[in-house]
Amino acid sequence: MARNPKSGDMTTREAGRLGGEKVRDKYGVEFYSEIGQKGGEIGGRKGGNTTKEKYGPEFYSKIGKKGGQKVKELIDAGKRALEE
Repeated sequence: MARNPKSGDMTTREAGRLGGEKVRDKYGVEFYSEIGQKGGEIGGRKGGNTTKEKYGPEFYSKIGKKGGQKVKELIDAGKRALEE
């Protein structure tokens, strides 16, 4: 078990791993797949609809263009770094 060197306590990572193992042992591996599907079906659709209602379809166009510009900048910076 990993210990925090300063205090000797369990690290957050180790606590999460042990908690995950307990859930797996109690509910089985299929449980993770099931809750993942529910979250994607309900949470993603509900959140997307809320955003669409709040900001409208133009919002998606605007953030898509911003994202595309950022990717272009990163690609150009990478190319410049390779040339140097």
